[in-house]
Amino acid sequence: MAKSVGEQESGDKSPHSKDDLVFMMGKFEARVPRDRRYAQNHMWCQPLNGRHRFGFTAYAVRLLQDVYFLEWSVDAGTAVAFRREIGSIESSKAESALYAPMAGVIVEFNASLLSDPSAINLDNYGVGWLFELDGDARSTLSPEEYVKFLDEGWEATQRTLKGQLH
Repeated sequence: MAKSVGEQESGDKSPHSKDDLVFMMGKFEARVPRDRRYAQNHMWCQPLNGRHRFGFTAYAVRLLQDVYFLEWSVDAGTAVAFRREIGSIESSKAESALYAPMAGVIVEFNASLLSDPSAINLDNYGVGWLFELDGDARSTLSPEEYVKFLDEGWEATQRTLKGQLH
């Protein structure tokens, strides 16, 4: 279920904005800042200097847990179609291909993540950003739509996670 951070207990010492939404992943919070949009592949999208910066949402980081390897299979300047494979990621919980969250041209990758992807775990909404893309972000979701999307898929996600434990 979603709630605003401001609705949490008064003892919360969170450094995050009171406007953030929070999706509860069992007992864990996945923060959803309202100052950006979201893709269904669990990336956030923030307009920046006429292009869009992408990174993993708190939901994705929580499911992946400790990210220790990131690799891109395309170069900056490459035009990508929506859902085209653009790289891969490995973590303590999963190995997965990464797909373009929208069509456009990859402008820049966060090069520092290639040698040390720990910023994804430590500051996914800040220095842990993944790449910048020039394209049309109309297909992305509002924070409220993204939380609804998470809520609708949470039961299936829990079944998948429980299946991995056995």
